[in-house]
Amino acid sequence: MGKVALTVAAVLLCGSSSMLYAQDRFEVGLLLDYLRVSQTNTNNFGVGGRLGYRLHRNVMMEGELAYGYGINFQEVYRNVTNGDVTAIGRTSIGVTDGLFGPMLQPAHGHFRPFVTLKGGFIDFRLSPSLIPYSSVVSTALGIRTSSLNATLYPGAGAEAILGPVGLRLEFGDAIYFNGGEHNNLRITFGPILRF
Repeated sequence: MGKVALTVAAVLLCGSSSMLYAQDRFEVGLLLDYLRVSQTNTNNFGVGGRLGYRLHRNVMMEGELAYGYGINFQEVYRNVTNGDVTAIGRTSIGVTDGLFGPMLQPAHGHFRPFVTLKGGFIDFRLSPSLIPYSSVVSTALGIRTSSLNATLYPGAGAEAILGPVGLRLEFGDAIYFNGGEHNNLRITFGPILRF
């Protein structure tokens, strides 16, 4: 009788842990997004969403999309020949970024630290240039001539989970490539739901 009870207990434990694993297969979340754009020295804020699919107990593939609202900054226009300041104009810059990649989360329980490495794109939306002349150059010339850029994003953070709901905080470096690499601090925070 003791062997039968032990076998039944082992089956129940194994079965319940696989059911718990199956319940955490998907993760969706909303996020508040902060991005410090190095080329324009602006602090962009926005909103976005995230969707993840668990491939393994410790590995989740995630995709996310965020929209940053337009922020005003002073754009400096310089003379091409001598470098003198020709004009200073108030310009608006907005940012849309999309990222996809794995998240490694070896811990389980209510507090779960993680690391991630994602790739994707960043798209800058700038208001029209004030000076259309070929003899002047904007300080934001790189993102004016190529507003859609490839992005690499290494990051880390933690999730606080209580049942199927939780909160997630993430810090990383959104590195986009436009005439060289540009490092940009990115922070996201928001609720998540696992199912």
